[in-house]
Amino acid sequence: MSKPPKKTVIIFLDTDKHASPFDILTAVDLFPDAQILPYNNVAVEDAKRIIQDAMFPRGPDGAKQTKLFIGGQDVEKAEEILEIAKKCMFPPFELAVIVDPRGAYTTASAAVAKTLATSIERGLGDFKDKTVTVLAGTGPVGQIASRLYASEGSKVVVTSRDLGRSTAVVKKINEEIGTERACGVKAAAPNEVGESIKDSEVILSAGAAGVHLLPLSVLKDYGKRCKVVGDINAIPPLGVEGLKPTDEGAEILPGVWGIGALSIGTFKNKVEAQLFRRAVEAPKGIFDYKPAYEIAKSMALAKLQKSKQDNPSARNLLPF
Repeated sequence: MSKPPKKTVIIFLDTDKHASPFDILTAVDLFPDAQILPYNNVAVEDAKRIIQDAMFPRGPDGAKQTKLFIGGQDVEKAEEILEIAKKCMFPPFELAVIVDPRGAYTTASAAVAKTLATSIERGLGDFKDKTVTVLAGTGPVGQIASRLYASEGSKVVVTSRDLGRSTAVVKKINEEIGTERACGVKAAAPNEVGESIKDSEVILSAGAAGVHLLPLSVLKDYGKRCKVVGDINAIPPLGVEGLKPTDEGAEILPGVWGIGALSIGTFKNKVEAQLFRRAVEAPKGIFDYKPAYEIAKSMALAKLQKSKQDNPSARNLLPF
C-alpha cells in the first residue's frame, strides 16, 4: 500500500514582532490545504535552529513539501537568515525558500517591470543605457529596484536624505553587478531632488507611506528628459504630486507617463502569488527578488504582446 503524499507546510520566519498577516493570508488563499506555521520576532541567531528543525522530521520526501518564507521589515536581517538557510541545507534535505521582506522584493519587481513596460509601450525602448533615478533608494523597495534597474543596463541614481546611506547602497549594487552603474546622491531639499532627476528618463519614487518626495513643480522644472514616473506610496501625501494611485500609464505632464501605487500594488500581488506557486511546486530552490522580477517582467511583457495583437495601431510601438 503506497503512502499518502506529504502535506505542504509553509513556515513563516518573520523578523518583526508580529508576522505579517499579508503574506500569510496570501498563502492561505493560494493553498487552502497547506499547513501554515508562523514564527514571530525571529532573530538571526535563532534561524539556524528553526531551519534545521524544519529540515529533518519529515524525511527527504517531507523536505520537498516543506517551504520557508523569510519576511520582516529589515532587509539585511532577511538576507542574513537566507544565508544561514543556504549553509544549513544539503541533499536530500533542501527546502524551497521564499524571501520577500515586507513585500519589498515583489513590490520592487512589479514597479520596475511596470515602468519597463510603459517605456516600451510609449516607443522609448528598454532601459539599456538609460538613466533612472530611484528616490528614497535606500529603503527596502528602493534598494531592490535600484539593483534591478542596474541589471537592465541602466545608469541608476540612488537618492537619500543621507549621502552616507546612498553611498553604502550604491557600493553593494556595483559590487553585485560587477560594474559602476549606480551612484549615490543626497536629495532632501527640492533643488537637490531636482538635480538628482535632471538627466533621468525614468523616475521611481520608492519612499515610505505618506512621504511626499517629488513636487510637480520640480518635475516640470528639472525633469526635462523624464518620460516615465512610478510611485509606490498610496497613502497621502503621495510620493509624486499629480500622480494618482490608480494611474496606469497616464500622461501626468506632456510626454510624461505615470504609474500609480495601486496599479503597482495590484500587480505586486499577482507577482507574489506566482512566486508562491513556483516555490510550492519546486522541491527546492531560492525564490528571492531575481525570480520575482523574472515573473514580473514576463507578465508585463506578455500583456504588451497581447495589446500588440489586439490593437494593430500599437504594433509599431512594440519591439517584438
